[in-house]
Amino acid sequence: MPVINIEDLTEKDKLKMEVDQLKKEVKLERAMVSKCCEEIKDYIEAGTAEDPLVKGIPEDKNPFKEKGGCIIA
Repeated sequence: MPVINIEDLTEKDKLKMEVDQLKKEVKLERAMVSKCCEEIKDYIEAGTAEDPLVKGIPEDKNPFKEKGGCIIA
């Protein structure tokens, strides 16, 4: 998609773009934030059993575990 320089457009073109954007936005299905938050919370809680940030990563599957120590003599 080509980049449009807003300064190069006429006032009529700018207003047409704004109206087109508002037409798109009015068609969007809206939902209450409280309902969305509950759904997100339920989704997150349902996945906590497999979440490595909550459960941790087993040592045998951890790609970032230390391979060996360093001894300075």
